[in-house]
Amino acid sequence: MKYKILILSILTSFGSLFSQELNCEVSIVTNSKLEVTTVDKEVLDQLKQVMQDFMNNTKWTKDNFKMEERLNCNLQFQVSKIPSQGVYEGTMQVQLTRPVFNTSYNTILFKHIDENVTIEYSRNSVVSYAPSEFRDNLTSILAFYAYYMLGLDYDSFSPKGGTPYFNEAFSIVNLAQSGGAGWNNNDPKKKSRYNLIDNTMNQLFEPLRDCYYEYHRKGMDIMYEKYNEGLKAIYDALNKLAPIAQSRPGSVNIMVFVQGKKNELKALYSDATQQEKTDVVNLLKKLDPVNSSQYMEILN
Repeated sequence: MKYKILILSILTSFGSLFSQELNCEVSIVTNSKLEVTTVDKEVLDQLKQVMQDFMNNTKWTKDNFKMEERLNCNLQFQVSKIPSQGVYEGTMQVQLTRPVFNTSYNTILFKHIDENVTIEYSRNSVVSYAPSEFRDNLTSILAFYAYYMLGLDYDSFSPKGGTPYFNEAFSIVNLAQSGGAGWNNNDPKKKSRYNLIDNTMNQLFEPLRDCYYEYHRKGMDIMYEKYNEGLKAIYDALNKLAPIAQSRPGSVNIMVFVQGKKNELKALYSDATQQEKTDVVNLLKKLDPVNSSQYMEILN
């Protein structure tokens, strides 16, 4: 009997070494001018926990993740309208970070505001995700961002390593064409979920996927030991985005990447030569001309 207990203990300990892929923190805030009933407040509190459990307890890949290997991400659903009971409209801010090798620093992989989010949820509703069908906006939006973030993370560690997860995100968009705003190609907003994944899957945007790998694996991950080599790799990675910016100026994917790196690049280039600072500022102004003045701070 004691041997059975020992074996069970070993298996339990082994299982506890691994966890699901995401470590996602969810928050829900309401517009200060919005009248929120007691019932709605209780429903939103429950919805927050449901969203968090869904992201963190779903098995998204076939890989085993250790606790410390989980992807750290945040979702904030900002409710601006409650048009009817159980229907919540607003925006969702999504952020994903990635640890940098040999440091305690976490770099931003993805920081995005989804401007078209409509979620229907009633108290004590059962939430379940079916990969082969569209059931509701809640599970499809969450699953879309789960797979999209996984794709970016895997891309940052190996060349185009995120392809299987981008394929899943693309499938979700195709299945959700009847789901309303954000899901189809006639959405007037450039920041739609459709545009995010459609661009990612487009051959024109392959240099951006290469950039994710080279910026992080060949640049950020060696900066601690080889600053100059890492800085050059980062510049070369950014330079790969120039043809995309020229062909598709203002594309959401380029804006999300460059804007997410703005403060980081200012810190990275603080010890660079003046010529290196000038070169990267000129490049960033080409990639993101609308916000060109923001990058001038790098020169200081």
